Amino acid sequence: MSSKFTELAIDCADPDRLARFWCSVLDYEVLDRDDEIVTIGSPAAPEGRHAPGPVPPTLTFARVPEGKAGKNRLHMDVNATDREQDEEVRRLLELGASHVDVGQTGEESWVCLADPEGNEFCVLATRCP
Repeated sequence: MSSKFTELAIDCADPDRLARFWCSVLDYEVLDRDDEIVTIGSPAAPEGRHAPGPVPPTLTFARVPEGKAGKNRLHMDVNATDREQDEEVRRLLELGASHVDVGQTGEESWVCLADPEGNEFCVLATRCP
């Protein structure tokens, strides 16, 4: 037996703000909230420890006092399921993302963005249903 990837924890200054952004990006909803931590996830996620098949991971945003320092060593990749990459990039920029330079050459098939707290992520060119 192996483990399933079920949750990604992200340190941040403003868990509510970041949760709202990523809920809009991923069509997730808030699953749990307190003053220091907000957890979001797919509204269609199967429940229970013994749920068969893939489990969409939850994202947990935890308030920390220190700011982000340097480039992320781990980042998410997203791709649009119902529009082209350039349309998705425009949508994400309108939601509060920004372009970020992490050393790309301009020849990549992906677009590097950062969420409102500067966490890098990539928008892939290939659409997946």
